[in-house]
Amino acid sequence: MLTSFNRIFKFAIDDFSRNKGISLAAIFVLVVTIMLVSGLFFFRGISSFLISEIQDRIDITAYFKDGVEEQDILNVKDEILKMSPNIKGVEYISKERAMEIFNKKHRDNAVIVRAIEEVGTNFLLPSLNIKTNGDPAQYAGVSNVLQTANFSKFIDRVDFSQKKDTIEKVFSITSNINNFGIITGVMLVIVAMLVVFNTIKLAVDNSKEEISTMRIVGASDWFIRGPFIIQGAIYGLIACVVSLLISGASAYLLSSKIGVMMPGFNLFGYFLSNIWILVLIQLAFGAGVGIISSFIVVRKYLDV
Repeated sequence: MLTSFNRIFKFAIDDFSRNKGISLAAIFVLVVTIMLVSGLFFFRGISSFLISEIQDRIDITAYFKDGVEEQDILNVKDEILKMSPNIKGVEYISKERAMEIFNKKHRDNAVIVRAIEEVGTNFLLPSLNIKTNGDPAQYAGVSNVLQTANFSKFIDRVDFSQKKDTIEKVFSITSNINNFGIITGVMLVIVAMLVVFNTIKLAVDNSKEEISTMRIVGASDWFIRGPFIIQGAIYGLIACVVSLLISGASAYLLSSKIGVMMPGFNLFGYFLSNIWILVLIQLAFGAGVGIISSFIVVRKYLDV
């Protein structure tokens, strides 16, 4: 058994060395396809960051009646947090904090600053800013609950109706981004399989005379198929190493530029923190496609 495997492995290495041009072509094709898949992996990281940033900016606000005690507002906050696991967070904004935010936002508007000085009192209401996982139905559910009898005695108004269209648009955009990633990934796998399939077919065609000789001398089917399957694995492993190096270098070089466009996102940091996941993806895709394509080509095109 071990002797047969050693022979198969030796034949695979010999064929790999003898057909350097075809071997390099197969590796190049695999590198290109693995890099496309890796690009999709990075796109997923970037899109997830953008989706998270967008969703973090979307909330609904429940404004409380003037004179409601702070403890009553905090009790409502606790009740909201118990409502659903989809509640990401609830932030309490006191009247004083609301005025600080308002003044900071309009500090360059002389008319508003002068109007506030003339009023002389804090006209803003305390509030709770509520964030969910982004689904419009979740925000609608929270809004409906806040308008029930248990809460309406404390709450002046909820601004969900004003933000409903914006929330729905954001949810639609994030859903489309996720769907685009899934569809693109499926298309890449199909294209990669077809391209690698035809590239490895050239290597098999180039060795038909040798295969016929092996068949004449009584070689088993697996002894004939084995070298090509091992070659497919070698193509994939080499392509994975090359692709990982290119991915790391690209992430390092592009990290600062992407950081300017998306503050808070570090592409190279994302690469390092997910490097083992990326290695597994590249390895599974490269070696997997190489082995499966070799097996299918040998079985379909050779009389074994």
